[in-house]
Amino acid sequence: MSPVLAGVLQLLALMAALALAYRPLGDYMARVYSSEKHYKPEKWIYKAIGANPSAEMRWPAYLRGVLAFSAVSVLFLYALQRAQGILPGSLGFAAIDPDQAFNTAASFVANTNWQSYYGEQAMGHVVQTGGLAVQNFVSAAVGMAVAVALVRGFARSRTGELGNFWADLVRGTVRILLPISVIGAIVLVACGAIQNFAGIHEVGQFMGGTQQWNGGAVASQEVIKELGTNGGGYFNANSAHPFENPSPFSNLFEIFLILLIPFAMTRTFGRMVGNLRQGYAILATMGVVWVGFTALMMWTEFAHHGPALQAAGGAMEGKETRFGIGASAIFSVATTLTSTGAVNSFHSSYTGLGGGIQLLGMQLGEIAPGGVGSGLYGMLIMAIIAVFIAGLMVGRTPEYLGKKISTREIKLAACYILITPALVLCFTAAAMALPTPGNSMANPGAHGFSEILYAYTSGANNNGSAFAGLNADTQWFNSTIGIAMLLGRFLPMVFVLALAGSLAAQKPVPETAGTLRTDKPLYAGLLVGTILIITGLTYFPALALGPLAEGLAS
Repeated sequence: MSPVLAGVLQLLALMAALALAYRPLGDYMARVYSSEKHYKPEKWIYKAIGANPSAEMRWPAYLRGVLAFSAVSVLFLYALQRAQGILPGSLGFAAIDPDQAFNTAASFVANTNWQSYYGEQAMGHVVQTGGLAVQNFVSAAVGMAVAVALVRGFARSRTGELGNFWADLVRGTVRILLPISVIGAIVLVACGAIQNFAGIHEVGQFMGGTQQWNGGAVASQEVIKELGTNGGGYFNANSAHPFENPSPFSNLFEIFLILLIPFAMTRTFGRMVGNLRQGYAILATMGVVWVGFTALMMWTEFAHHGPALQAAGGAMEGKETRFGIGASAIFSVATTLTSTGAVNSFHSSYTGLGGGIQLLGMQLGEIAPGGVGSGLYGMLIMAIIAVFIAGLMVGRTPEYLGKKISTREIKLAACYILITPALVLCFTAAAMALPTPGNSMANPGAHGFSEILYAYTSGANNNGSAFAGLNADTQWFNSTIGIAMLLGRFLPMVFVLALAGSLAAQKPVPETAGTLRTDKPLYAGLLVGTILIITGLTYFPALALGPLAEGLAS
């Protein structure tokens, strides 16, 4: 079987698996977030944190819950890392330096999982399992809660109430993420991923010396890192490491986990607003972009010119021979079009145009299908922008799902789509202008610029992957990327929740013959075009200086 055919067959198998899970999981999540029943373990949690899960919240209260919980999480995770040297199960590792502890705490709470450290050489079992893995669950649940709040804004009328943040947080964790993670961890253990609390041990001779590895609860952390679109690996090699991703089947299963909830949440959206066709339109938009990017990536990596690449059957540099080009390309697109950031190959070794596809996938806002929760609310913001553009073209007040898109709503949507590019481009410009940050670049010229652009794009978009040619473990990059991760995660949530409150307070507008049908293929096409045009206008100059210049020169 040719490598190209193998890659296409894997893509088709992945699409079939996602299609089978789409309806039952989407409907189940809609029932979870619409239920008025509280299970006994959930009641214990509410009592422990002093929350009333039945109290409805307006958007400022909902936002205060999100920010307060996340702030406490950052402080807790920072303190846990700083105290590692005196904790049991530390494997002899010392406390994490302050700047790196801040960066890591910000990273995992922001659902980014950017790692400027070697996991197996820095973090003990308590920090990995009690700190990082816990944040993998709750940071994903926070994103899902914000998305559901926005959906309620469309579904409700004449009220400013968006539900209860604490109930949404706990239900997302206990009823959705935890059960799937238990099943997924069993699957990964059966595939060969390790799951233990072993210490550091020697595994044999390596280049004249002994090679050492430490064990860990890897399978359980691996599954929630993918399912929650987190991405931080137990080992520095991430999902290219055989302890995390042992086989081609586990590789395909992990891609399935990455895409599972973001795609299924479009069904949840359609169910909660009472119009499944609206969910299908969002799904179709996400699917077109995802399939298109995957096809482009496979083409650039298989068809790149050069005798060495042709002899290898494609651009094999930096890719695992266990997976090959096809599976690596599918994984790479899945991880950069979502906010996952996990890698099963070395992104810096992709072709110039392949690296550009990875960058552009993140710069779209990671909405195809995007992160857990964040992909849905990001796509709904783009849907509002597309409706607004359509309204301008025909001279009609834009409407979406029976809600008028007035000046207030479009200002909030505009702020949402501007904040992340501002963070990416300003921090990149500062790093390139100052003398010290440039010393971290391993490559000169266009590729070196791409390394820094990729780092801030990954951080501000809550992705977490890296070109890895950049030494980001410096005070400058730990601090600035940490700030970019926090601002890139929580400032957009402010605008999303304010928008949700504004929509929920509106009176529904009756549909007329002049209403734009947002559940039709024509609108889905308009939405795809809007996404690509906005991103292209924003990032094209930066992309031209980096990956496009490198790709055209090679």
